[in-house]
Amino acid sequence: MPARAALAVALSGLFAVVVATGAEQGFTPLVSGDSPDQFQLVGIGPDAIKVVDGEVELSGKPNGYFATKGTYKNYVLQFDWMYDRPEGLVSDAKFAGNSGLLIHITGKPKVWPKCTEVQLANSDAGNIFAIQGAKFQGKKDPAAQRKAVKPVGQWNVEEVTCRDGAIACKINGIEVASGIGADPDSGAIGWQSEGTKIHLRKIRIKVLD
Repeated sequence: MPARAALAVALSGLFAVVVATGAEQGFTPLVSGDSPDQFQLVGIGPDAIKVVDGEVELSGKPNGYFATKGTYKNYVLQFDWMYDRPEGLVSDAKFAGNSGLLIHITGKPKVWPKCTEVQLANSDAGNIFAIQGAKFQGKKDPAAQRKAVKPVGQWNVEEVTCRDGAIACKINGIEVASGIGADPDSGAIGWQSEGTKIHLRKIRIKVLD
C-alpha cells in the first residue's frame, strides 16, 4: 500500500476511534464561551467570576453562586477543581479553602438555596448533605476522603452521579460519599463562591435515561 494511502487509512481509523469514544462517553460541556451571562448569578456579580477557555475562576467574595440556567435530574457530572496554594502553607489540614457544588437547586434564587450540597471545602471534600429544607440521607467515608483529595494547589477530578434521588461522589476515582432520598431530586446545578478563590475546569454532564 502506498505511504499516502496508508496514512489516510490510519487517520480514518483514528478519527473513527475518537468519534466512537466521544459518542460512548456522551458528555456535553456546561461552559460555552467566556461570558458569565451563560449562567445564573446569585449573590455575586460578573466581577466575581471569570471564564476563560472553559475554566471558571470564582473570587470567593461575596458569598453567592453561579448556576446552570437549565435543570437536570438523572446525570453524571464531571469537573476538576483546585484552590491556589497559599505561600508558606505547611499543613494542608490547616487550609481553610471553602466552596461547594449545589445540585437540585429549586425555589427562589437566594444565598443559600434549597438544594443538596456536595462539599468542596478542602477539609471535607465530597461530603453530601441537604441544606435550606431539602432532604437527603447520606454517609461519607473519611478515610477515603483523606486518600482521594490531592494536596492544595493540585487539580482534583470530581464525578457526581445522580439518579432518582440517589447521589454518589467520587474524587480522583475514589468514592468518598453516597446516599439516597434527595428531595428535591432535580433542579439547576451551581458552584459556590464562599470565601476562597477556586478554579473549576472541564465542567461537563452526561444525562442519563
